[in-house]
Amino acid sequence: MLTNDSTNKNTVRPPAVAGLFYPADPTQLRTDVQMYLRASHAADTGKSPKAIIVPHAGYVYSGPVAASAYAQLLSARKCIQRVVLLGPSHQVPFHGLATSSADAFHTPLGDIPLDRTIINALAELPQVQCLNTTHAEEHSLEVQLPFLQETLDNFQLVPLVVGDAHPAEVAEVLEHLWGGEETLIVISSDLSHYHDYTTAQRLDRDTSAAIEHLQAEAVHSENACGCVPVSGLLYLARKRGLHARTVDLRNSGDTAGPRDKVVGYGAYVFH
Repeated sequence: MLTNDSTNKNTVRPPAVAGLFYPADPTQLRTDVQMYLRASHAADTGKSPKAIIVPHAGYVYSGPVAASAYAQLLSARKCIQRVVLLGPSHQVPFHGLATSSADAFHTPLGDIPLDRTIINALAELPQVQCLNTTHAEEHSLEVQLPFLQETLDNFQLVPLVVGDAHPAEVAEVLEHLWGGEETLIVISSDLSHYHDYTTAQRLDRDTSAAIEHLQAEAVHSENACGCVPVSGLLYLARKRGLHARTVDLRNSGDTAGPRDKVVGYGAYVFH
């Protein structure tokens, strides 16, 4: 059901949060991302994950945690040719999942081409629509792009903002896009929000356990802002026999913020 504003003539989606969530200067941005990757405690194991879950806050807060998952991609940088990227909508309420009519997404590091053939094939799914307004200011997808540009070589992007949808609808879309070793699935989600440090640690440990055990029904809006895409992945991962592993679990009190009200960040890989 690729309808709505799919006739939009803009072919490149410009960055909305460069200079806010991450540096707008390409040299500084590349330096920062490479620094996070080098500092990651989760070294590349040589076995590329099929899917990862990564946080989407400003880099000073969640960049080190996200890097722990992205570091796992380095050995497969030439193999991965398509990235299916899902994140929650923070700006525009809507039903279902939203694609973009753009031909490319731009970051300070350059353009990332969209896989228009794959995106157009999603028209058969009633929960998918083209809605450029959901992508215009959305940061949950955008903050992942520089990490992907620095860890992969040439790849095409399938960006999907997730609105009011059922996890089973997300799982159905992911099933269509699953592919083989050439396709990586990236789910963008932070964890608990604005609890004190100790409470957040407890809640986020419980959420991590649910993710590791592929318990989609245990992930909800109170413990993950991207709960719907996360749950959709967990449903499908359980069906396909994947195994999940936590590679980093921290919060903003560990990285760059006070500890009275923190946001949780987790990095997970699925093989």
